[in-house]
Amino acid sequence: MSINSFESLSVFLKEKRRIVILTHWSPDGDAMGSSLGLDNFLKKIGHDAKVIVPNDYPEFLWWMQGHSAVINAEKNKEAAHAAITAAELIFCLDFNDLSRINSLGQFVAEQKKPMVMIDHHPSPSPFADYMLHDVAASSTCELIYRFIAMMNGTDKIDADIAECLYAGIMTDTGSFRFPSTTVETHRVVADLMSKGAQHSLVHNRVYDDNSESRLRLLGYALSEKLTVLPEFRTAFFTLTNEEHDRFNYKKGDTEGLVNYALTIRGIVFAAFFSERDGKVKCSFRSKGSFDVNLFARANFSGGGHRNAAGGASDDTLENVVKKFKAVVPDYAEQLKNS
Repeated sequence: MSINSFESLSVFLKEKRRIVILTHWSPDGDAMGSSLGLDNFLKKIGHDAKVIVPNDYPEFLWWMQGHSAVINAEKNKEAAHAAITAAELIFCLDFNDLSRINSLGQFVAEQKKPMVMIDHHPSPSPFADYMLHDVAASSTCELIYRFIAMMNGTDKIDADIAECLYAGIMTDTGSFRFPSTTVETHRVVADLMSKGAQHSLVHNRVYDDNSESRLRLLGYALSEKLTVLPEFRTAFFTLTNEEHDRFNYKKGDTEGLVNYALTIRGIVFAAFFSERDGKVKCSFRSKGSFDVNLFARANFSGGGHRNAAGGASDDTLENVVKKFKAVVPDYAEQLKNS
């Protein structure tokens, strides 16, 4: 765990400041929950805060308080750059290298603004002036709660803030089933519920609000696109551009698909390869000791956590799958013993 001294930051935040909150490309529940949770908290204590995302995020996260004011840099580069230029402080949430915000990264670096990194992914780059980093934390939302506590602000957490943070913790822990879920995670969640987070409502908004096309895409993937490699305790899905279009794909429609492969008895390694917009996005999940973070870093220009990671490739989907099938045997012993 790494916590830089926050005393000077606390003093800095005693006065009203212009603050920008950034999160990673293709934001998920933890990214948006932490960003909007912090956004609402900072506004509540008097700051002028703005959330900027590099690109779209799923509709099932649009209910969070503050969504309507989020700046999408891919759609409104001018507004994003103006907000960053005007900012006195930049928070970087749920990522630990400026490359994770794509083209925004270079622009942010050039501004030479004071930055705060709050993140739980391994191997952070030393670009921030302040860093709250803990790989043992369940989520960045759990760390935002910790940050608010460090600022002596937990009494300012209302239902809107609590539900944003609850959503991020819930999604990043797989509804509290992943090994990253700790006693402290449950303590934080209990306090969020005591401050107004409606856990059943949040779960319903995230997991029980599917379009018909999303369910049909899921059914098609399970029926037609699952490949099992039992000798390597591995299973994976693939989806092409055409298959996405056939089911009127929208951002977030394949969220969680990779986890279905991991539910097969005997499978300890699951992957999902998704062809979109000239790239192949790779998602990896594992059970036990098999480290998909190391696998993604070594083979697919990615990274993440031990049991959940991602990557990407500019190659064709066919070639990416060929590569995956070629390298998996190299990990046969690790997979066998996971």
